[in-house]
Amino acid sequence: MRKICINEDWKFYKNCPSIDKIGGECETVNIPHTWNNLDGQDGGCDYYRGATTYIKTLNIEKLEDKDYYIEFEAVNSICDVYVNGKKLMHHEGGFALFRGNATNLLVNGKNEIIVIADNSPNDYIYPQMADFTFYGGIYRDCYLIEVSKSRFDLDYYGGEGVMVTPTINGSVADVEVRSFITNCKPGLKERVVITFCDELIASELVDAGEVVHFSIHSPKLWDGLNDPNMYTAQVMLVENNKEIDRRDIDFGIRSFSVDKDGFILNNRRYPLRGVSRHQDRLDMGWAITKSEHDEDMQLIKEVGANSIRLAHYQHNKYFYDLCDRNGMVVWAEIPFISEYLPKGNDNVKLQMMELIVQNYNHPSIMFWGLSNEITITGEHDELVGVHKELNELVKSLDKTRLTTMANVTMLDTSSELLNISDVMAYNHYFGWYVGSVEGNAEWLDDFRKQYPNKPIGLSEYGCEAILTWHTSNPTQGDYTEEYQSYYHEKMLEIFDTHPYLWCTYVWNMFDFGVDQRNEGGVQGRNNKGLVTYDRKTKKDSFYIYKAHWSTEPFVHIASKRYVYRAEKVTKVKVYSNQPEITLIVNGNPLETKKGKYVFEFDVPLRAFFKNEIIAVSGSLKDVLVVHRVRKPKEEYILKQEESTVSNWFDKDGNKIEFSYPEGKLSIKDKLSTIMANPEGEQLVFSMVEMAKQELAKKGQELPIKITKQTFKLFGNMTIERLAGMAGDKLPIEVLKQVNDELNKIDR
Repeated sequence: MRKICINEDWKFYKNCPSIDKIGGECETVNIPHTWNNLDGQDGGCDYYRGATTYIKTLNIEKLEDKDYYIEFEAVNSICDVYVNGKKLMHHEGGFALFRGNATNLLVNGKNEIIVIADNSPNDYIYPQMADFTFYGGIYRDCYLIEVSKSRFDLDYYGGEGVMVTPTINGSVADVEVRSFITNCKPGLKERVVITFCDELIASELVDAGEVVHFSIHSPKLWDGLNDPNMYTAQVMLVENNKEIDRRDIDFGIRSFSVDKDGFILNNRRYPLRGVSRHQDRLDMGWAITKSEHDEDMQLIKEVGANSIRLAHYQHNKYFYDLCDRNGMVVWAEIPFISEYLPKGNDNVKLQMMELIVQNYNHPSIMFWGLSNEITITGEHDELVGVHKELNELVKSLDKTRLTTMANVTMLDTSSELLNISDVMAYNHYFGWYVGSVEGNAEWLDDFRKQYPNKPIGLSEYGCEAILTWHTSNPTQGDYTEEYQSYYHEKMLEIFDTHPYLWCTYVWNMFDFGVDQRNEGGVQGRNNKGLVTYDRKTKKDSFYIYKAHWSTEPFVHIASKRYVYRAEKVTKVKVYSNQPEITLIVNGNPLETKKGKYVFEFDVPLRAFFKNEIIAVSGSLKDVLVVHRVRKPKEEYILKQEESTVSNWFDKDGNKIEFSYPEGKLSIKDKLSTIMANPEGEQLVFSMVEMAKQELAKKGQELPIKITKQTFKLFGNMTIERLAGMAGDKLPIEVLKQVNDELNKIDR
């Protein structure tokens, strides 16, 4: 098989919906490409979603004894491909590889390839509602494949045509190699060779398509971060002693399981302490290259994570390869997320088929994720039924791995959904959207008492930090780097006291694009990352995880971007995995402290001069420069004009004014404060009923089930902040009306 990359020199026509309507402005682009790299990250929920056209002229010399495929690693989300004016294939779903046999459509010489890529909203392809931008385009590599008439299968859901299944029995590993042959002829043979670090382990010549088993005694295990050993299965199709097709499959031998006390890898406890990842990048969207994948992996390795939840869709095969080689345990999933689509059952099964068939051989993948927060729009029998069918589908395709689910906080722990997958976890944001950070421990303790033998994990947790905002007194919801650090310090303390959690995944490793968001003075972004969207800045919270997880010696002083401080004595935090830190202030030793992970010092600041603060541990050091000022710097404080509401304008372009009279309620009050007032509670319930009635007229329902528990969970959030989470979906006039009504109620 020969693969020829055809990424270069495509003609791109935006807003061009079909092959017979090609026209308008054209530009030459290279693949990977997206048309939403800028408008998908700037806020307003107005990024272009529609059909576009790509055209490629391809010169080839066809050989009579070969077949030719055109392969796309991903196109979002509906794709039609034409070769020389005739339709080759149609694909639905924006994250999986797909290919088509174009042999009969291609000619010797010049060929025209036309791709119609469409990320328009619809009601049957997942995802349609999610907290990330749905970037359109041919955003992963594309290839022309030349292959023998007899070959390993290329037509089954984008797979490789070879499946390698290792299992362990005591000190012996059984390696099953199963191949699928197209045009299998009498006399066709298959040679299977197993190697380890180029050393021959086993070899066998069999009839093509025959299942081969090898026994490997005392195998070198794929052992996570400790030693991710990889074997290679070279599988060759042989005709008359000549190799006509080949696959080189890297695989790993390992055992794993989950019980009530956590995750087990190769018969030892191995708590999964990891991060979640989205694939987009500032000014690039999803159209990233191997260089960006490599940088992401290096940052994840540096923070010390041993596991990655690759959310919320199938990621690039290259990144799964990186996970294999770097010892990352992977939770892989499909975009069955947020909103159930009654017409989408076939599509969700298709995406699961593609995910598993295409990624079956990766040893890093140990969990197939069925869904994420899918009950946000309600729980019902049909949804339960689809999960059961999906779980059965996974088990029919792969008997070696575990299924899992990521559940929204509001899902009752007695739900039938929680008993479908092998294991499950919850997405909890106590301490950010709802409740307090201590609420995470309270919820876990309650769950443990109620279900002492049921494994439990945290599939998401996190809070936002925007590098602009700083304070000496961090509070929930202030978007400061200091509160995010405090939040993650407390979460890590909770994990230390709850070691039975089989998984914990920070949401998120990196900031990512969400064009409908408008929070904390930043539009179009989810800022929960430990690292900024451009990967150039590691937030302070990155280093608290590095202190807990990494063995690489380091010292880091937090709040370096908080330079100007209006206090005589300031608190300085140092994160380190070293046992002792000495602080030197303006050239003089201040104090030496022994401790673990977090070291806090009270540092007197001299006025009118800069203060140089150095943290030292052995040969390691880090420097902070602070200037003492008379009053807090306004540029560190999230101002009213930068808040959610004041960024919105009415239809005529005139700003709508909101009033916040002293002693009266407003949308800037927390929901708990409003609900504590009988008039406020009545107003909130009346608003909910009005919303239900308005949506019912359109045949719709509220996106979440509203109960007293819901109000309790969201009690720490202001109405303004809740509105910000809805982006531009909530009309400004409605919010103004709510604020006016609240202004009539005494605080």
